[in-house]
Amino acid sequence: MTDPFPPEVVAQIARHMNDDHADDNVLIVRAFGGVPAATTARMSGLDAEALEFAVAVDGIETPVRVPFSERLTERRQVRAEVVRMYQEACATLGVPPRH
Repeated sequence: MTDPFPPEVVAQIARHMNDDHADDNVLIVRAFGGVPAATTARMSGLDAEALEFAVAVDGIETPVRVPFSERLTERRQVRAEVVRMYQEACATLGVPPRH
């Protein structure tokens, strides 16, 4: 199967997540990326299966993939899936959602 998200779409989504939702990225990585001590998480990419982040702990950056609940085939699905991930991350971590 081919990846439904061309590089320019990935770049637009990553820019939006990093500029407008940097704190949400950290929550998602802490809850589902196996990095509970993450201090920053910059979205570095995505494909049909997962979000990709450059995650920092104690100043050391490492790549982390956080899988989607299902394979995505359309751009509009990305927003819904990221919102779901954020809401579930808040619930998992006991943090009240900000939006």
